[in-house]
Parts: sequence; structure tokens; C-alpha cells
Amino acid sequence: MKIGLIGDSLTEGRPGVSFYKILKGKYPNEIFINLGKPGETVKSLYNRLSKTTLDTDFDLIFLWIGVNDVYSKLLKVQAQPVSNNREEFEDYYKRIIEWIKAYSKKVIVVTPALVGEKMDSPSNMEIKELAKMVDSIASSYMDISVLDMQQIFSKHLANLECSDYISTNVMTIMKDALFVKKIPRIDKLSKERGLYFTLDGVHMNSKGAEIVADAYGSVIDPIVSNQTIGIQ
Repeated sequence: MKIGLIGDSLTEGRPGVSFYKILKGKYPNEIFINLGKPGETVKSLYNRLSKTTLDTDFDLIFLWIGVNDVYSKLLKVQAQPVSNNREEFEDYYKRIIEWIKAYSKKVIVVTPALVGEKMDSPSNMEIKELAKMVDSIASSYMDISVLDMQQIFSKHLANLECSDYISTNVMTIMKDALFVKKIPRIDKLSKERGLYFTLDGVHMNSKGAEIVADAYGSVIDPIVSNQTIGIQ
């Protein structure tokens, strides 16, 4: 099975721990194509994809985008253009879906997860609204399914006393990406910052990456099983 992963730094796997590498280890017989790029917003992702051509034989593509449309507003430097309003976000998101549908038999849209681990923060309230929008957009298509990552992390964080730490200094984010690469060091720094599932409030530590990989796996497993039954 050929699986595409489209998104931003969370999909690419830097900084923090890569759920993509976990998936490759769990599913050694499947082909994974990682199309994640750091800093991507819905607008910049559409602009990148519109200049890209893929093979048209993907069995499954996951689209995980949207967190930087909230997170980048907290940063001093915005590398990519952010949607000016909800209407523009929806417009570009739909354009991305239409592009992906031409290349894959099945498409899963993944809601943006979190900006900081305090789920009642203003940023996470905005993430929650985007997650609802993604779900609404997907419901307008007969053949698009939703993986609600925002809800998954909300449940994991519901009964925890969470730090309000969020990396908003671009130099800190770059240092994390360049120099904090080994999983024990990532998890140690995450713990020092008072975080449970992320390195910096957005990018995953080992526990967070396992949660994401398990969520993706819940979609992949039935398809792999059906294909195995079909071969027999």
C-alpha cells in the first residue's frame, strides 16, 4: 500500500520526534511518502502542491495542516502567508482537498491538534474552531474522512495540570530542530518545560508522536487487513 503524508513540520518530523518514522517501523511492508514541510500554512501548502505532480496510484493520503495558521501569529517572524479569515482558510483547504483527490483512492483530513498544552488557551480555542471547520468541510464530500487529532489530544490532556509553555522565539525553535535530535534529549527538554506530549507546545515528544502514530494506525490497520484478506 502506498501512503502519502502531507502537511507541515509535524509531518516532516522536525523539531521533535517523528511519528512518520514510527509508522515506517510499524508498517515495514507499506510505502510511505513524506510531503511535510516546516512552517506550512494552508495557503503556502496549496501554493506548493499546485506546482507539484505526484504519481496517481496512492492508496491513502493523510492531510494534516492548519496549526501554523494559529501558531505563526505568536511568532515574531512569519515565514509563510496566513489566512486572513475563516473564509479564506476554508477556500484554500478545499483547493488542497481537490488537488489531493486526483492522486489518491482515499483521503483522510486530520484536524490541527494544539498550540500549547493548555487546551482552554485562546490559541487552542482558535484551533478548536479550525478543527470544527475541517470537519465541516470534510462532511461536504462523500469520500473524505476525518481524524480528529484535536479531540484526541484534548482527551489525553483533560485531567492533567498543564504548563502554558509555548516556544515563540524562532531561534529557540531552530535550535531545537538542529541540535535536539535524540529522543532522550527531546523528552528531557520537554519535561523541563513542564510538557507531557510536546517538545515546545506544538511539536511532538516521544509520547505525542506515539499518540499520532496510533491515530494514523487506526486508519491504516483496517485497509491493510482488507488488502490481506483480498490476497488470500
